[in-house]
Amino acid sequence: MTTPRVEIDLGKITQNARCLVRRLGARGISVTGVTKAVCGHPDVSKAMLSGGIADLADARISNVIRMRAAGIACPISMIRAPLSHGIDDVIRCCDTSYNTEIDTILELGSAAREKGTEHHVILMVEMGDLRDGIMPEDLNDGALHVVATPGLALNGIAANFGCLGNAAPTVDDMAMLSRLADEVEGACGPHVALVSGGGSANLAWALGKGVNGRINNLRLGEAILLGIDPLSGQPINGLHTDAFALFAEVIEARLKPVSRLMKPGAPKYGKLELILKKDHTGRSVLAIGQQDTDAGGLTFPSGVEFRGATSDHIVVDTGEAEVSVGSEMKMSMNYSALMRAMSAPDVEKMVHHGLRVNGAVKDARPQPRLRLV
Repeated sequence: MTTPRVEIDLGKITQNARCLVRRLGARGISVTGVTKAVCGHPDVSKAMLSGGIADLADARISNVIRMRAAGIACPISMIRAPLSHGIDDVIRCCDTSYNTEIDTILELGSAAREKGTEHHVILMVEMGDLRDGIMPEDLNDGALHVVATPGLALNGIAANFGCLGNAAPTVDDMAMLSRLADEVEGACGPHVALVSGGGSANLAWALGKGVNGRINNLRLGEAILLGIDPLSGQPINGLHTDAFALFAEVIEARLKPVSRLMKPGAPKYGKLELILKKDHTGRSVLAIGQQDTDAGGLTFPSGVEFRGATSDHIVVDTGEAEVSVGSEMKMSMNYSALMRAMSAPDVEKMVHHGLRVNGAVKDARPQPRLRLV
């Protein structure tokens, strides 16, 4: 098979989506599937929808266009503020967009009127993450602008947590967001249908036993794709954490000396000298690098230790085991590594469901990825 590649188990993504839709649905909270980490990959998007998710969201219009071209007709939201040169595409391809700036809102209204359609707006409010959001005291004014702009409809408000600030939302945060929804309704009149309380970082609160208040939606990407809590890095109970795997080919495998820096007793020029130890270890080079993924976000097989990465190479120690050139090494990825790998043009994406790979039945026996000789 071609390497490097990402293998994607669509069945596990569907099962993760189904589990989260069921658990959050019991709490009156809907799930929006966020596809930005997989660049709007149509098969992954469809796997989310198969799990019961009713609408999707992405941060890049090119990803949305990709999904629409693949026949995905469900509601799709633009969760990053639209770029000025992409306004027309947002109106054409997205049912809803998340916004903070009045000028952008006015441009959306103008484009919607030209196309004879109504575009839904969700206002992002700043709740402490300090990335994007209208300050709470300015939220009512922003909502009034949306309501007063022909071609637009105010659909809801939303907040971010754990994105830039890496802090989980509190019960007080959720209560405040609920109060803000009440205040917007009081100031503007229209019902605030959607109150989106954040993303995967908010699952601990959402799956707890507290009161939801007005919070009726979460935007989930990492939890569905990787089954991981983004703040703790811990697996979420009941979810698959291995829906994605990265494979790279070994292009060099040999014993090399272990080196260390030491300062001699009487240095010649006051400089450190490189002293080579006599013992050797297996060292392998993989045909993948920082241009293809976030090497620091990879987890390697047992017994393999990461030593470093350049643009096109990853170097690992394999101890006393001899690894053959041409063999493959399988790695798991965190969210950052997944995003980079899915957007890298030289990394093949291979989807499968259960034991099927590209329509063919895959051998059920374990396949060696790190071949020791």
